[in-house]
Parts: sequence; structure tokens; C-alpha cells
Amino acid sequence: MYIEEILIVNFKNILEVKAVFSPKLNCFIGKNGAGKTNMLDAIYYLSFCKSFFNATDQLNINHEESFFMLNGSYARKSSKEIINCGLQKGQKKQFKRNTKVYKKLQEHIGLLPLVMITPSDVNLILGGSDERRKFMDGVISQYNQAYLDDLLKYNRALVQRNNLLKQFVAERYFDEDLLGIWDDQLIEYGCRIHDERKKFVEKLIPVFQRYYNYISQGNEVVELVHQSDLYDADFKTMLKAALPKDRIVQHTTVGIHKDDLQLKIGEYLIKKLGSQGQKKTYLVALKLAQFDFIKEISGQKPILLLDDIFDKLDHHRVEQIVTAVAGEQFGQIFITDTNREHLDTIIKKMDADYRIFNVESGKVELAK
Repeated sequence: MYIEEILIVNFKNILEVKAVFSPKLNCFIGKNGAGKTNMLDAIYYLSFCKSFFNATDQLNINHEESFFMLNGSYARKSSKEIINCGLQKGQKKQFKRNTKVYKKLQEHIGLLPLVMITPSDVNLILGGSDERRKFMDGVISQYNQAYLDDLLKYNRALVQRNNLLKQFVAERYFDEDLLGIWDDQLIEYGCRIHDERKKFVEKLIPVFQRYYNYISQGNEVVELVHQSDLYDADFKTMLKAALPKDRIVQHTTVGIHKDDLQLKIGEYLIKKLGSQGQKKTYLVALKLAQFDFIKEISGQKPILLLDDIFDKLDHHRVEQIVTAVAGEQFGQIFITDTNREHLDTIIKKMDADYRIFNVESGKVELAK
């Protein structure tokens, strides 16, 4: 599966660009702030119905314009897919697949598998547990629609339960049976979510370790540990035991919305011990393991987006990453860099079809 071409209008600093891509390697060259990352984000948007960087859709519209539009043409499983997205200021975005409008955006997730590696991934290490939950949920949702549905329903039930706890305090009454309606939903969806996260982490660990060892060429032991309240006790029992506290703090204090994924090197959290190079290697290995996982489950090679990944890595680790992604197990790849030497090294190593695009002030041109 790969994207053949894209049309971008008024997306961030890109006013109008039409680009035809290589099915294997595509490189965007330009200075910082030129729009290289915005090109990757437009491709990401067509897979996930949202920006990798901006949670608010309206912020993706060029500030001088009233709308943005993305149109992508894909080769997928011997057929062609045309994906179109449009957003007008003050309105809801609309996604179409082959001219047919999606009733629910979640129906689109997983159709065009994609993995993106970017400097902002450091938030997986330095950020809170919500960042690592989003990582797990994002991967699983690409191949498991039922999981995404359970996750949305769990989060809605959680909001309702929390609102009810606040209402009890405000109106000075308590109805345990009413609260139990939302407890039942949290238990039903939460237990299924827990089981899927558990299986995901167990399968990811050996692939992640293999990539980390390959890139670092060292003997460091890395580990992923799924932390969840549901390992300690039955969910229903925990909700009942936590109820007195929940009533005081007016929100739900136990459940899969508190899960975390410990990222360890040796016996310690890499957040506390790892060097910049180790952290970057850790993140790249984690994302490449994510790639392998999605490919195995979906039967398709995801599109791989590499945004400025060579910063803070020594020459040896760069070479190892290049060698890894040059393998036949990877499909279409997009790379951004300010350094043409990095890309020349990759092109030489891969010995595959490629296209290089110069990016300047939101304008994208095929390099001669």
C-alpha cells in the first residue's frame, strides 16, 4: 500500500501543492520551518483524520484562508483509493472515500496504516502516562475497530460517571444504583481494553528489543512494562473499594484510564537514566517495532514517515537505522532533513526508486 499523489490546499503554510510520489523512497529537503513536516502531517491526516501535531482542527487551516483541503490517491491491495478531506472554518470536517462520505470517522481508521517517527515522540518518554496510553491506543486502533469502539464508549461512560459524582456533591444526594449503570459500562469495555493492551505489549516487547539491539549494537537490556489497576484486582471490586475516595475527589480514581507503559533501560526508567542518543534510539526502535506489528496484523506494509530522525544520533546509529529501513520488509518511506548528505547516504544504501523534493516557504518542487 502506498500513496501515489497528494493535492494540498491551505494546509498550514502550504497554500497549494500537488506532488506525485515514488512507491519506495521520498525525501523532503529544506530549512527548518520551510514546510517539510507539514507535508508529512498532511499524509498523516489522510490516514488518521487528524493532525499529528494540532489537536484543534481549525489550527491546520492557513491563517489567511477559510478552509483547507487534502486529496490523496492510493494504491491499496490491487485497487485504487481516493481519500478526500475538507474543513471550513466554523464547520465540521468531512472525509470521503471514493466520493462516499464517512458517517463515522472511526470507520476510516486502519484503512491506510501508517507509522510516523518525529522529534516530538520524546513526549512518550518525558510526558505523562496519557502520552503512552495514546501510543498503545493508536497502534491497536489501526488494526482493531472493535477496540476503538470500546475505547470511545469507555471514555463516554467515564465522563458520565465523573459528571454524576460532581452532581451528587452539588445537589447533596447519592444514588448508588444510578452510578452502577456507568460502573457496568466501565467494567464491560475496560476489561476488553485491558486484555488487548496486555496482548499488544507482550507481542511488541521482543520485536522492540531486537530493533534496539540492532541500532545500538550494544548489550543494553530494554523493557516495556504495562501498568494497570486491573492486574491487581477485579475491576468491579476496585470500583466499589474506591467509591468513598471517588465521592470526595469527584472523579473516577481507578480503571484503565490510569494505565501506563513503563519504558525501561536496564532496571531504570529511561526518562531518568538515558542519554539523548539512547532516548532517540529507544523511540526509533519502538516505532519500528510498531511498524512490524501493524504489518503482521494488517497484512499491509504501513507508510513510514521519518521526520528529522537523525538529529542527536551518532553516525553509526544513523547507518544502522538506514540499513534497517532499506530492507524489503519496509514499503513506502518519507524522510525529511536539512542535511542532503544524510539523504544521499540513504539513497545509496537503499538502491531503490526515489524522489527528492525541495521545500521552501510552503512551496514544494521536485528536485532535478
